[in-house]
Amino acid sequence: MKKMHRCACLTNYVELAQTLGISPLEQLRRVDISPACLSNPDTMIPVSSFFQLMENSAQAAGVENFGLRMAEGRKPSNLGPLAIILKSQRTMRDALEAMRKYCHLQAEELSLFFEETEGILIIREELLPDQPEPMRQATELSLGVLYRTLRVLLGNEWRPSSVCFRHSPPSDLTVHRRVFDTRLYFNRAFDGITCRAANLDDPLPNYDPETARYLLKLLGGINTQPTQSIADKVRQLVGALLPTGRCSIEVVAQHLGLDRRTLHRHLQKDGASFSDLSDSVRSDLAIKYLTEYHRSLKDVAELLGFSEPSAFSRWFARRFGCTATTWRQTQETGRAQSD
Repeated sequence: MKKMHRCACLTNYVELAQTLGISPLEQLRRVDISPACLSNPDTMIPVSSFFQLMENSAQAAGVENFGLRMAEGRKPSNLGPLAIILKSQRTMRDALEAMRKYCHLQAEELSLFFEETEGILIIREELLPDQPEPMRQATELSLGVLYRTLRVLLGNEWRPSSVCFRHSPPSDLTVHRRVFDTRLYFNRAFDGITCRAANLDDPLPNYDPETARYLLKLLGGINTQPTQSIADKVRQLVGALLPTGRCSIEVVAQHLGLDRRTLHRHLQKDGASFSDLSDSVRSDLAIKYLTEYHRSLKDVAELLGFSEPSAFSRWFARRFGCTATTWRQTQETGRAQSD
């Protein structure tokens, strides 16, 4: 089953495309997205089509930050049902947990993970589409929306410590600095936001108990259950946990609120196994990272959860029948010949 995204993701797409001198209707047709969906933000569109639209539009417009420019005009209300859920939360901790639990209502490819360490909260985003594909624009759009949503929930005085990206920096950081107003780091091990954890349990500035009770009643008429299978959830968790070096079936089961044996039984019913899913995700990510030519093989090995580059090299050779260096050289040669 294809992963889907609410068409609200295209809010202000037409205006931005026209401002940058490209035809929004032509770009939509290229990825088989009907222009009719622009009038209904609750229409669901395929994630792969949305990602392709973002990358194609950035290329056509000749800008590196198309997705981030789209994030500039976003409001929490663009999140639809998720916005209602967030407004009914009492603290930042509650709001973050609600985002993690219900983000599939907005984007089925999105997962959020939180880690507290030494007084710092790390909010990590993982975008896992149906197949490996470029997603720089979708990543920056998603992080921009998350940042703006947190600013509204926590008040304009809130400032994160940093915003981190896996991809390389753009040639011009003007838009990034305008949107995020904090320290920016690129070529990092994760996409996400870091901030102080001290105020996690403080009430949100605009929290109103009466309004929250009313909003919770409204949620009774909304189907908030995810449609993903256990195997899909495991794939998302594996992708998020690999860079941490803690991607075991026990850890994944814990994130899902299950024990190891129960998770194993669920996967068997789907005709899957944890090791096969882990290898599949690793393979997809290996191809993605190796085509990002600024990354060293040591960096790729770390992002895939290998303690040593030699372990990554052995795994890659078994999986792909050649060394990672040879694979990358072949891809570079093919790219040069096509240019």
